[in-house]
Amino acid sequence: MKFEVFTLLPEVFPPYLESSILKRARERGLISVGVHNIREHTHDKHHVADDTPYGGGGGMVMKPEPVFEAVESVLGQNPLQTTGTPVPIILLTPQGRVFTQRVAEELSQHEHIALICGRYEGVDERIRERLVTDEISIGDYVLTGGELPAMILIDAVSRLLPRVLGDPTGAEDDSHSMGLLEYPHYTKPAEFRGWKVPEVLQSGNHARINQWRREQSLLRTLRRRPDMLEKAELSEKDIKFVEGQKAKVKENNISDL
Repeated sequence: MKFEVFTLLPEVFPPYLESSILKRARERGLISVGVHNIREHTHDKHHVADDTPYGGGGGMVMKPEPVFEAVESVLGQNPLQTTGTPVPIILLTPQGRVFTQRVAEELSQHEHIALICGRYEGVDERIRERLVTDEISIGDYVLTGGELPAMILIDAVSRLLPRVLGDPTGAEDDSHSMGLLEYPHYTKPAEFRGWKVPEVLQSGNHARINQWRREQSLLRTLRRRPDMLEKAELSEKDIKFVEGQKAKVKENNISDL
């Protein structure tokens, strides 16, 4: 998969992209990340990429010319009118649809994605209207720019691609991938400061282990993110377990699971 990132701060990307899983994925040719400096497409000696907003008000707004030129220099003129497979052009902005695991799975089906990192008070509206095909937010809060959201999106999407993770099924059990929070993990030693690893995980009985993990995922989701249970795909056995846990709380008059 190819990612194209358009930013005013290209220097913030290499430290993360050149580490760990993303580094190995790039070295193996599983992903490529082009980081493009929007300022290189300005035409004044100070490389100004922003200006004051029409109508007044505080803050600055990203100018349309350098953003359009930067994207077109990579994707070609009129990138939305290409005869080939359209490349999603995504603006990272607090006004976008919220990024979730489902959105990551959706984006992982593309071979090429372009990301525009917003800055300042935002971008000229003509960028939204005439260039961008999608807008994504990583949550209901405001950051100083779209660079961190872009890295989060690249990370989340990349780990879904074949062979990026060492374990071919590694992404399947992650929190949110199966609609639930992930079960607890333990490693050696079996006892640490008197705290023991659950016996079931040391039993070698994979059927019991799988059942314990499923129940722990359900229980953890019920405790921490009960809203997720409304959308999760639950079996009759799962539903019975959840209802049983709720009944225990009610019976013992416990305020928290």
